[in-house]
Amino acid sequence: MELGTIIVLLLIAGVAVYIISLYNRLVRLRNQVRNGWRQIDVQLKRRHDLIPNLVETVKDYMSYEQETLQQVVQARSRAVETEGKGPEAAMAAEQGLSGALGRLFALMENYPDLKANQNVQQLMEELSSTENRIAFSRQHYNDSVMAKNTAVESFPSNIVANLFSFRKDTYFEIETQERAVPRVSLR
Repeated sequence: MELGTIIVLLLIAGVAVYIISLYNRLVRLRNQVRNGWRQIDVQLKRRHDLIPNLVETVKDYMSYEQETLQQVVQARSRAVETEGKGPEAAMAAEQGLSGALGRLFALMENYPDLKANQNVQQLMEELSSTENRIAFSRQHYNDSVMAKNTAVESFPSNIVANLFSFRKDTYFEIETQERAVPRVSLR
């Protein structure tokens, strides 16, 4: 074989190996994003399971707040309906559920007997723990999305990404109202 032919074949083989490694990296990053979402989904399911118990426990104490309880139940139903429909649908529904739960928790502060109830305290602890797990899972998911999106947009992996239809993913962001620091008054 001629030296020029060998060099050309080695260059072609090197480019092929490089393209394969870029493709495999994109697949790994896509799978990390999917796994990150599955971790969030597990915690959201746990949250959805806790909410009916909480509503059932507090409804007798909060007889004048039935509208708020109904909003929580409806928001939970919308969130449950999005299961399996992908991150974008779930994110929108979960924002509504978070808002409804926030209103419920704010109203619960006005009911000392309710706050002293052992069942309510236990459910609130479990829900708080679940919210922390969701936050941790959301951070992992967003880190994975950032890594994948960077690879999809960066040269030369963007060429391979476009060639094999890898697309950017959506971050799981919180709404502006949830970013606001709650006011606490001790008077």
